[in-house]
Amino acid sequence: SSSTTISDFLLNCFVESGSDHLGLSMVLALLFIVALAANAVLLLTIWLEQSLHQPVYYLLSLLSLLDLVLCLAVIPKVLVIFWWDWRSISFAGCFLQMFVMNSFLAMESCTLMVMAYDRYVAICHPLRYPSIVTDRFVAKAAFFVVARNTLISFPIPVFSAWLHYCRTNVIEHCICANLHVSRLSCSDITLSRLYQFVAGWTLLGSDLVLISLSYTFILRAVLRLKAEGAATKALSTCGSHFILILFFSTILLVLILTNVVKKRVHGNIPVLLNVLHNVIPAALNPIVYGVWTKEIKEGILRVLRK
Repeated sequence: SSSTTISDFLLNCFVESGSDHLGLSMVLALLFIVALAANAVLLLTIWLEQSLHQPVYYLLSLLSLLDLVLCLAVIPKVLVIFWWDWRSISFAGCFLQMFVMNSFLAMESCTLMVMAYDRYVAICHPLRYPSIVTDRFVAKAAFFVVARNTLISFPIPVFSAWLHYCRTNVIEHCICANLHVSRLSCSDITLSRLYQFVAGWTLLGSDLVLISLSYTFILRAVLRLKAEGAATKALSTCGSHFILILFFSTILLVLILTNVVKKRVHGNIPVLLNVLHNVIPAALNPIVYGVWTKEIKEGILRVLRK
């Protein structure tokens, strides 16, 4: 009846495409294992190797931790749905997952912004770098990353949880995405949608602007370098960080585009991209840094030998 109140949700994760489940779940499981292993190795290496106890690697550790939490908040549940058809998720579990996804994605974007500032200081003000980017700076930056994004993202699941759910409890998604959940409510969702839109664009938009500014200054400084090979050396220190930003922003762009043109693309595509966005950067980030950065590569080899 229309007055019944819902106590849990069902995640309708690619229900109609049953035959693809096994292949897709294997790819996801593989990415998940790679993400967990690669980030664990990276964190362990930075922790054990004295030579890596530097601000730039502490920021990388923060990114790794955020990746791990995002992965663990999303992928196990999707795999459980695929393998055992356990589609039910409790009210609290759903809004907790929504909170983790919204806040940790924003924290990741903010960490990439701090890392861009670190590269900007390293290349544009190399002599002042040791006095600007200190351990204390990293501690303050980490506090800022967590505090800003937790405070601004917290109202998103709160607004969704306040809504009255009485129609259906089936979410047409693999994860508790705010817009898909709030759509099921009988209340007016304008405020909830508006807040998410404004918060999302404020957080990710401001980070993207600051990252772009940092790279504009970096490029300008690099193009002025006259010494033989100096430009290549300067750019190579930014290479890995730049690739991480590309991973992060391309998937976000695809998500935005598929949501804008969702009438023209198959409904499962945005859902799949949304799931992959929580595991692909997590699996690739540590590998890119490990391959690209000589100090980390050597550190990993030393740790593995031990």
